[in-house]
Amino acid sequence: MRLILISGLLVLSAALTAFSVSTLHLFAPDRDEISLVLVTSALWLLFGLAWWLLRRVNGRAVVALILAGSALIGGAAMVGPPNTSTDSARYAWDGIVQNNGISPYAFTPADARLDSLRPDWLFPAPQTTATGTEVCIGERIVRARTTDGDLLCSALNRTAVPTIYPPASEIFFAGVRFLTGPGPAYWPLQLAGLLLSLGTTVILLVGMRRRGLDEKNAALWAWCPLVATEAVTNSHVDMLGVIFVVAAVFLVSTRKVWRGGIMLGIAIGTKLIPVLAAPALLKRGGWRMVAASVLSFALLYVPYVLATGIGVLGYLPGYLSEEGYQDGSRFALVSLVAPGSSAIIVAGLILAVVAVLVILTTDQNRPWVGQLVMIGVTLLVLSPRYPWYALLLLPFVALSGRWEWLLVPMALTLRLLVPNPELTRVSIAIAVIVIVAMSLRRAGPGVLKRMRHPFVFTQSSSA
Repeated sequence: MRLILISGLLVLSAALTAFSVSTLHLFAPDRDEISLVLVTSALWLLFGLAWWLLRRVNGRAVVALILAGSALIGGAAMVGPPNTSTDSARYAWDGIVQNNGISPYAFTPADARLDSLRPDWLFPAPQTTATGTEVCIGERIVRARTTDGDLLCSALNRTAVPTIYPPASEIFFAGVRFLTGPGPAYWPLQLAGLLLSLGTTVILLVGMRRRGLDEKNAALWAWCPLVATEAVTNSHVDMLGVIFVVAAVFLVSTRKVWRGGIMLGIAIGTKLIPVLAAPALLKRGGWRMVAASVLSFALLYVPYVLATGIGVLGYLPGYLSEEGYQDGSRFALVSLVAPGSSAIIVAGLILAVVAVLVILTTDQNRPWVGQLVMIGVTLLVLSPRYPWYALLLLPFVALSGRWEWLLVPMALTLRLLVPNPELTRVSIAIAVIVIVAMSLRRAGPGVLKRMRHPFVFTQSSSA
């Protein structure tokens, strides 16, 4: 009976995912935020119920359910185009440009010299109204100008600036478009995201079994609505970084440091954020892991630096300023106690302290709790308005079984759907309170004494 209930919940999740992707999105001027929030909440509820029921299932059915659910929900996430982000349009363009022998860092998409490369699905021709005015038609299409001053209708965001993505991402974009050509629209990257998410599910299941961890918790990754939405539907390249980070964690924790360092370097070369997984691995990985990571990261950049020079920085400096990280306005909770640019200092101090504690106290045989804390606290402090950054957190939720950290991606998703500063602060504050309360409960009796002398207890427990 329990298997039937779980299967029914997974089918219902897939159906609701397909409905959400095909009918609800953020691009309409009169978007229905209430429907978006309700459907997203329902997806998280179904996910939670399915995982809760799975906890009492044993045997081979566990792995079969996890894999089938991951494939079913992920497949449903491909039924429509991206619905919360247009980033994958830039991914496609960068791939098209590279396959024509041009560095993606060399020119902006608006450069008139690239006119011949533009496919119609990314750059539809302007339409002329009865009054002779040229307009851009389409909910995902924005107005831009080429460097010659002509109207350019574009599916890309920030058409007038160079790409921001590091080289591992760019190689991935080029690879996908090499296989499909410039013609197909969004589905190639969605399929790639689905395959990467399924691959991560398999790696988690294999790694958890070998380490005696509860395989059922792999469902916290495999069935999570955030994975379907952001790894598949919106095809965020963060997914590529996730699979390399998970591989790095399993390799370094089993003393395969050089290989783990290479995997970590490639992960950082996708979007830089995976560097947050490094502190928990430093005790065991040491200089060898750092050297392997830095070397692999640098080697990825070599061909692009040779082609473009300092231009490989792309739009990164402008992006940080645009997102409010240079003036401190983006820090939802920190800005309450440290307004203005002082929020940057406070946030930096918090993250530095957390990083030191993670380095000193993480169990090197099971580093995922330290990684969960490092990544999770960073997301809570920085409070980005993009929930796909939390994809990096989810494998460590699964490995540790600490489900309460799922409140972090839930809060960030709410921030995206309803961009209200006060609501964001409340949701992130609730996440912090629940996480702290559950962490104290998990720690058991005497936790306050251990917190006063953390290093003594760490040394005695590892002796």
